[in-house]
Amino acid sequence: MAAQHRERVEAVRHRMAEENLEAVFITYLPNVRYLSGFTGSAAVLCITPSGAWIMTDFRYWEQAAREAPDFTLYRLQSRRFVEILPEFLGEIGSPRRVAFESAHLTVDQWMSWKEATPEVEWVPIKDWIEALRAVKDKGELARIREAARIADATVAYLRRRLRPGMTEREAAWLAEQYLRTHGGDDVAFDVIVASGPNAAMAHHHPGDRRLRIGEPIIVDLGARVDGYHSDITRTFVLGRMPRRFQELYAIVLRAQEAAIRNMRAGMPGKEIDALARAVIEEAGYADAFGHGLGHGVGLEIHEKPSVGPIAEDPIPAGAVFTVEPGIYIRGWGGIRIEDMVVIGTDGVREVLTCASRDPLIPAR
Repeated sequence: MAAQHRERVEAVRHRMAEENLEAVFITYLPNVRYLSGFTGSAAVLCITPSGAWIMTDFRYWEQAAREAPDFTLYRLQSRRFVEILPEFLGEIGSPRRVAFESAHLTVDQWMSWKEATPEVEWVPIKDWIEALRAVKDKGELARIREAARIADATVAYLRRRLRPGMTEREAAWLAEQYLRTHGGDDVAFDVIVASGPNAAMAHHHPGDRRLRIGEPIIVDLGARVDGYHSDITRTFVLGRMPRRFQELYAIVLRAQEAAIRNMRAGMPGKEIDALARAVIEEAGYADAFGHGLGHGVGLEIHEKPSVGPIAEDPIPAGAVFTVEPGIYIRGWGGIRIEDMVVIGTDGVREVLTCASRDPLIPAR
């Protein structure tokens, strides 16, 4: 087992001992990958105090053996998982107190597991692995840095290509093409290009509206590299910068800078959110910033930690998350500036995304 996977499995076993659990089933694929290294689309892990199994079907036997060599491969045949569950539990010592990921198992699945194994006490667990994933190790940071580098380059490329008259859809496709042909395995999510009044919608889907001089253009994109994601937003304006755009952009930039400058590991997510929100509220736009300040990024584009007005959990040192304040005005548009940071005990340890924040693109 690779050193990082061994450490992660041992962390699970430590938690199992605290909770007096004899086995844990991991069904959520990002968590399966985090613990085992397996990158396929169908597998279940079982971890006990002394063993670790990866259970998958014929399509993935060779891949699982290669990617998770220190997990015992349990070959699922043509039967449904629930049909082999009693047999499998018997083979590993008939554990009685067994945990499952309650956020990632349907009620129907859970009920079928219970019916098939009446002697087992099924114990729901939540966010065990997600909490581990919040703190990134060196290997994870290297992948995220590369994904951030590609996202930065894509933003810089698109900045050079944007023209009045280009549609949002055309601009988004230019960004995706560049990202995929310059090192990205895939886009982290559908590229967002939102212009004019469409920029008032935080997650607008690019359409046929054409870019115009003097209007806000929000570009939100990210790359995926070896399973890890990046996320960046820049807001541009073509040709000239109207006074309203200039004023709102300055507020959002101050809000982001205040959060990045003053956050510390150990602060609850809502306190970091408040650092930026206070700037926007003081400027009179409290109702125009309706989403949280940020979210964790890693194996998923949205993962722990959460940084928003109701986020109670302390943010751990080593976490990677976005800082993305915004102001959205219906009928006019919006401004959002987003960067990814690594937080340390004494403040932001690293800003991962570095594309220029200068919003003005000369008309060509």
